[in-house]
Amino acid sequence: MARIERSDRRWAAQAIAKLDADRCTERPTPLLVLDVPEFPGVSLYLKDETRHPSGSLKHRLARSLFLHAICNGDIGPGTAVVEASSGSTAISEGYFAALLGLGLTAVVPASTAPAKLEAVTRSGARIHLVKPGEDASVVASRLAREIGGHYLDQFTFAERATDWRGNNNIAESLFGQLAGEKHPMPAWIVVGAGTGGTSATIGRYIRYRPDLAAARLCVVDPEGSAFFSYFCSGDRRAVGVLGGIVEGIGRPRVEASFMRNVIDDMIAVPDAASVAAVHWLEQRCSRRFGPSTGTNIIGALILAAEMVEEGKGGSIATLACDSGDRYASTIYDPSWLASRHIDPAPWRDLLRQLPSSANRLTRQLQRATTIHTSP
Repeated sequence: MARIERSDRRWAAQAIAKLDADRCTERPTPLLVLDVPEFPGVSLYLKDETRHPSGSLKHRLARSLFLHAICNGDIGPGTAVVEASSGSTAISEGYFAALLGLGLTAVVPASTAPAKLEAVTRSGARIHLVKPGEDASVVASRLAREIGGHYLDQFTFAERATDWRGNNNIAESLFGQLAGEKHPMPAWIVVGAGTGGTSATIGRYIRYRPDLAAARLCVVDPEGSAFFSYFCSGDRRAVGVLGGIVEGIGRPRVEASFMRNVIDDMIAVPDAASVAAVHWLEQRCSRRFGPSTGTNIIGALILAAEMVEEGKGGSIATLACDSGDRYASTIYDPSWLASRHIDPAPWRDLLRQLPSSANRLTRQLQRATTIHTSP
């Protein structure tokens, strides 16, 4: 029978104390109010998760994954930690690995934005690149076995590692801030799904709290991802494709952490629309955000248009996931977009013409969704 050494228990207690102390130094990420005069009576809130010390929404997940693995006895003093990530999770996990004096190997797709790869290295993590067509999760699992380390496996453990009942999770923090706003109960919360951990946390939390029963959860999914097909069909065997440009959300297969039954609706969003939305957002708040934030914005605007059409007022809340600085040489570079045959111009035109173009925007998304789900 395996036994836990007292020294490992002491290390675990010290590690958890460090993680708790670090959390206590953080300020809540701000809740921004976006001006959307195109949709009278609707308030749009953007919770700015880029303000975490490691720069993204994945900061919360990374802390939870380390706590989960430490308390499970999977990580001890000197454990070599491995993760599969498109960048942001690896950056955040590198932050916590350094805090705990552990080494992290990040298994990252070679197509990841260069600025994100640089940030992974700055965090102290070692990068192991995977070639196009290779599954980073499979490579990470194999590498962890080969070196006798621990694979954190965000795609399996995200939904169970996070304490969705509270403990400063994203849902508790968001609703706490909304309580002081004009529309404290959002009609919709819009998020993307990479692991599915964020959507599972929010979806469970609004069911756990009877006073939040009026809030609904919409998950937005980039083109090529398997999640949208699974949501529509209920078939967990749904598959997508690798290599989309919206890093951090969307997957080629349905991951274990993705909880379909806590989601009220899904919207499939073409990559070009996500790119157009971050440019639209830059004009509104003079800030650059990553493409997954653009995917969120498209979903939020579609829902806002529907609310106005139905004569309803209220609020919609979504997330700013990471900074656009990480994508200066990709989605903010016209030549890079052209090399990948991505033209955001038609979508930019639709966004500029809101609200009169809302119906056309919706029809365009519906057409894209038909393509998205076709065999």
